[in-house]
Amino acid sequence: MHVLVTTRHMELSPRLKAHAEQKAGKLVHYFDRIQEIEVVIDAVDGSFRCEVIVNAEHKKEFVATCNNDDAYTCVNSCVEKIERQVSEHKKTLRNRKHVGDGATIRHS
Repeated sequence: MHVLVTTRHMELSPRLKAHAEQKAGKLVHYFDRIQEIEVVIDAVDGSFRCEVIVNAEHKKEFVATCNNDDAYTCVNSCVEKIERQVSEHKKTLRNRKHVGDGATIRHS
């Protein structure tokens, strides 16, 4: 699994990069089919915008964004949002009675 941390309109401090990599790296505990995680932190008018993009097997993509005055809080909030998305996706994969989108069950 590969974690890529990038920034726009600001310099990436080693502390912020380590924090983002550590938080994003924990997502593998929720779903082991994650292939790549991208964290983009953007400084806009004195506040920060964070976007976390997770690519999983079978071309499944999870995206979360957050705006806040603190970059660390943005990263934490985005990772929490992705945790929920990944957990729900894993739950639907494990549910044997899950019916695909738009499919109907017909009993004879």
